[in-house]
Amino acid sequence: MDEEVIACISDENIKFLHSGQIEKYVFPMHRGEAHKKGVNHLIIRLFVFTVTPNNQIYYLVQKRGKMKKTYPDYYTDSASGHVLYKRNLNLPDIQKEAKRELTEEFGILPKQLEKIIFYDLVSEEDKGTTEIAYVFLGLVKHDVELNPNPNELAVGYSRFYTKSELTTILKNEKSIDYPKNIWNKLILMSLDEILGIIPSKNRKISSKKDIALFLGRFQPLHHGHIYMLNKILKTYNIIKIGVGSSQIPKSKINPFTYEERVNFITSALNKRGIPSQRFKIYPIPDIFNASKWVNHVISIVGSFDTIFANSDWVRQLFQNEGYIVGEKIGIFKKKYNASNVRKLISKDNKNWTILVPKEIVNLIRDYDGIERIRILFNKVEAA
Repeated sequence: MDEEVIACISDENIKFLHSGQIEKYVFPMHRGEAHKKGVNHLIIRLFVFTVTPNNQIYYLVQKRGKMKKTYPDYYTDSASGHVLYKRNLNLPDIQKEAKRELTEEFGILPKQLEKIIFYDLVSEEDKGTTEIAYVFLGLVKHDVELNPNPNELAVGYSRFYTKSELTTILKNEKSIDYPKNIWNKLILMSLDEILGIIPSKNRKISSKKDIALFLGRFQPLHHGHIYMLNKILKTYNIIKIGVGSSQIPKSKINPFTYEERVNFITSALNKRGIPSQRFKIYPIPDIFNASKWVNHVISIVGSFDTIFANSDWVRQLFQNEGYIVGEKIGIFKKKYNASNVRKLISKDNKNWTILVPKEIVNLIRDYDGIERIRILFNKVEAA
């Protein structure tokens, strides 16, 4: 197990996880080495529920085995573990890790999960090391069969509990602090609140198609963005465009300033005959707090009917708050993405110019963006 390669992250980059920028900042390291050196790393925590036909909620609680190196015989979440490293790691990958752990620890197969959602991002301190926990909530079928792994769990005590039983455990038994705090929050919530099972209770749902919100970083704007904007404008009268990471210019992944990106957008839309009355542009600075980010965005852009974004992170956060999330819209994702454009520019590969509208190519040159990107890439590689 020490030879597992896990996803690690430096102190200064943890904040970027709250903006959904996972793959850009994590790096691989063997599990044993990471623990020995006290290197920060990503973990998952999964909290699972089931509902009986008479609508009684049961909570799946794990009691760690006596032979575990840390916290033996302590109650904890339903399933947890390290996030294994992979290139281009993203939120759906981490969700798969949560499902894998549930199978390994309780024998519950992914197909037996009726629903799983991302819930929170929590930094946990453990002996001088920070573990960044991606917290998920899951709903399983009421008749699911449990097969607790005796090498991991105290079999007789790892099972479904009623709310009153779980309350007693949290009050009187040894429990790991971080999952204990989450369980205490969850048992005060109804299942509808936790998993959004009954959409009719969601006050933010609307059938209107007047105003759309589209979020991106536009570093730089490319033909994929144009395709999305055109498709949204065919259905919605007005599009509000949120420019993410607006306060972070001139870095490897954010080489252009907010003002430069606004010029990218306005130039491209004006060129295509889109009246200025049909779009509004807003700066969306990062606040590095996943739980508050949606409200932060709303405080800036105001009301809208549907949110569009191709980022799984953005989509999940808005879904959790009950907003209508539009379909993913894109063409040739590996080709038409800003990371690919910046990479081509850094390598002096002229193919980047066919991925970007001509007016944006000219603006990038006017801003000396080609040399800027080269310098930023070289600075990172030399570090």
